[in-house]
Formats: sequence, structure tokens, C-alpha cells
Amino acid sequence: MSRYIQILFLTFTLLGAKETDMFIYDIPLKTIELKETTLKEFENRYMLIVNVASKCGFTKQYDGLEKLYQKYKNRDFVVLGFPCNQFASQEPVDEREIMNFCKRDYGVTFPMFAKIDVNGDSAHPLYKYLKSSKPGFLGTEIIKWNFTKFLVNKSGKVIERFSPSTTPEEIDEYLSSSVFK
Repeated sequence: MSRYIQILFLTFTLLGAKETDMFIYDIPLKTIELKETTLKEFENRYMLIVNVASKCGFTKQYDGLEKLYQKYKNRDFVVLGFPCNQFASQEPVDEREIMNFCKRDYGVTFPMFAKIDVNGDSAHPLYKYLKSSKPGFLGTEIIKWNFTKFLVNKSGKVIERFSPSTTPEEIDEYLSSSVFK
């Protein structure tokens, strides 16, 4: 854990704030263009965070994710894609090739980020946070496959976890009945 994150965690603990209150916005990330960033620009928006891959049986979900993004982006909602190569090497190419594929084949305009690991000792801090905030089936924190999705509310709290087989259309039904009703 970096010194900055340790200090931030200690500050939140001492002040009685929950880690979920703002912590997610301060986690260091890299954009698909490999520029340093955080999720700060998405504060006060709903975020659907998805580990993605271009050679996966669920890759066609890019289309539905883009439709969700277009439908709700003017209602403080964003889809964020995080390529991952931990599942059967289904994301073997570099960031430039990933972005070209996403734009060319699926018209992706939602923000994409650099490749990360979502499981194991090398799991990115964002995914450690997401998994501990919203464990999966029977309390397991492991990400089982590409296209696992986490819905984060405007306050930075993880409010839902969706399996890879949950389609963007099913998430649309959830959003329209629970979030944007």
C-alpha cells in the first residue's frame, strides 16, 4: 500500500468516515493512453466499472455497454472499461490495439483504461477495493471472468456487482427501475 493511501485510510478511520466515502476517487490509475489519472473526474456520477477483454465470449457486450453509456451519460452515468489479460489470455494486445479494436468494432466512446490485473497479489488497488466492498457469490471476492461489472453510486459506494453473464440490457432494466426511475 503506498504511503499516500495509508495516510488517507488512517485519516478516514480517525475521522470516522467510511473508506467508501471518497477513497475510490483517489486511487491512481492510467488511461488507455497510459497517462496518470484517478477517478476524480467521475465524482458525483454513477460509474459502471467493467473488466473487459477483446477475445472473450462476452466481448459482444461492448455494444450494449456503449448503448448504456449513450443512454445515461447525460444523467451523471459513465461506463469505465479496464482491460484484463488474466482469463485465458483474452486480452493479449497492447493498449493502442485495444482502443483501436473497441472503436473500430464496437464504436466505444466511454473511457477506457490501461490493462490491469483484477485478481491475485498483483490485483490493482481499484479492484481490491471493489471486490472487498461488494463480494460475489457466497462472499468470495475473486473475479471469476471478464465482464464482471460493479455499479458505484455518486458518493463512491459500490452498490451492486453483476456477473459476466449479466447483460448490459439487464443492467439497463436495473438502472431504469432502481437508479433512474
